[in-house]
Amino acid sequence: MTDARPVPDMRLELVPVPVSDVDRAKEFYLRAGFGNLHDTQVTPAMRVVQFTPPGSSCAIVFGTGMGPITEMQPGSVKGIHLVVQDMEASRAALVERGVEISEVEDIGGVKYAWFTDPDGNLWALQEWPEGYAG
Repeated sequence: MTDARPVPDMRLELVPVPVSDVDRAKEFYLRAGFGNLHDTQVTPAMRVVQFTPPGSSCAIVFGTGMGPITEMQPGSVKGIHLVVQDMEASRAALVERGVEISEVEDIGGVKYAWFTDPDGNLWALQEWPEGYAG
């Protein structure tokens, strides 16, 4: 396939997160410190709520009336990774904000802690070992 044209850049910038109650989810993500909030009532049936995790260039979206996005099963997204520099500080900040989060697991030098939103969408905090040059 060396003759194939290169694929242009494709930036991941928005991930849908299916929820059952938009206001409850909005409150959770605000409490968890997500920012850059956009909450727009596009039509009487369509509401779009978008947040960005701290330090990220990729946002999440949920709402109503968005076709296949709002038809997704609430709580069905599992394992969205939030890569952090300092696991203990990141975990402590979430705990302070009332987010229930697991204890830290060290899996071969990579640290993880897990939390869910009110619908059960599963998030992972991940810290790579010091000096990792990925």
